[in-house]
Amino acid sequence: MSDNQPVDQPRQMTPEEAADFAEQVFNKAREGDAAMLAALLSKGLPPNLRNSKDDTLLMLASYHGHVDAVKVLLEHKADPEIRNANGQSPIAGAAFKGNLEMVKTLVEGGAQVEGASFDGRTALMMAAMFNRVEIIEYLISKGADPKAKDANGITALDAARTMGATDSIELLNKLLD
Repeated sequence: MSDNQPVDQPRQMTPEEAADFAEQVFNKAREGDAAMLAALLSKGLPPNLRNSKDDTLLMLASYHGHVDAVKVLLEHKADPEIRNANGQSPIAGAAFKGNLEMVKTLVEGGAQVEGASFDGRTALMMAAMFNRVEIIEYLISKGADPKAKDANGITALDAARTMGATDSIELLNKLLD
C-alpha cells in the first residue's frame, strides 16, 4: 500500500497479478476445488470466466471429472452451453471422457442433449466414436437423435464405424432398426 492510498480502499492488482490470480482460479476448476470456487463465486467471480482458449471454469471442471465443482458452478449460473475456441461443449467433453455421472449432472444443470459443436458434432456422436455405450443409452433416453448429422453428413453410427467402436455400432444398429 502506498502512503497516499486511503486505508479502506483496496489496492488494484497489476495486470501480471491479475493474470496470475486468474490462472490460480482456472487451476481450482481443474483440481475440482468446489469449496474455493463457491467462495470465489459468492464474492463475485464471474461464473462464465474464460481462459485464453475460451475454456470456462465449467468446461475445465467437467472435463477433469469434478462433479461437485460442476454442481457449484451450475448453482452459480455457469452456462453449460458455452463452447471453447475449438467449439467443444462441456457435455461433449464429458462424453469423450466417458463420464456418465458428469453427462447426467450437466443435463440436469441445463446442458442441451442435442447441443452441437461448430461442426455439428453432438455429445451422442462423441460417445459413439469412443464406444461409450452407457452414455449413448442415457443421451438417447433424454432425447438425443441418433439420426442427427454433423456438418459433413456424419451420424453417430457413421462416427462409430469410422472409429471401429463395435459396441456403439451394435447398439445404434439395434436402435435404428
